[in-house]
Amino acid sequence: MSMWWSLHLRREAASVPLARRFLLGTMETAGVDPDISYDLSVALSEACANAVEHGGDRRGTGEAGGVGLVPADDEQSGHACGRYRVTAYLDGEKCRIEVADSGPGFPSRRTLRTAAQSPAGYPADPQPYVAHPTGDPSRTCTVMPPPETAESGRGLGLIEELADHVHFGNRPGRGAVVSFDKILKWREGALLMVS
Repeated sequence: MSMWWSLHLRREAASVPLARRFLLGTMETAGVDPDISYDLSVALSEACANAVEHGGDRRGTGEAGGVGLVPADDEQSGHACGRYRVTAYLDGEKCRIEVADSGPGFPSRRTLRTAAQSPAGYPADPQPYVAHPTGDPSRTCTVMPPPETAESGRGLGLIEELADHVHFGNRPGRGAVVSFDKILKWREGALLMVS
């Protein structure tokens, strides 16, 4: 047995814990090991926070209205910049989560530093973080960790540490997509356990 769900959320901070709680509830009901559920919920929170922060302008975010889910007809009303989508797939062996926004997407070339240009206090990383924001391996970006005193900039790296496989890309047209997988461990007697 497998299951999937998709949420269309407003780009507001209150939508992040809503998505996280939905995922945790689904995983608890299915019988996923709590440690795996926690890792995936933190990674999901980071991806959602990234979509809220960078997924478009503030126009049409519904900040004066209710929190969370976006009515289906709102997608056609010209408020695409104020929403993002979270989709989760659970099957017998893994969970795949995708967070897609309608913002400008990842830059086609985003090199912050080369491995040889480490920030003060960081040794040169022989294997720097490399993502393929356009899906084209010839157009990579290298992102070094932020300085220790920085208040942001760790979310994508945290997702990579918590998941088994991560992809950062752009949707055709407009929008970033963060997708990640993790091999699942199950509690005894779990509903979706591999037979």
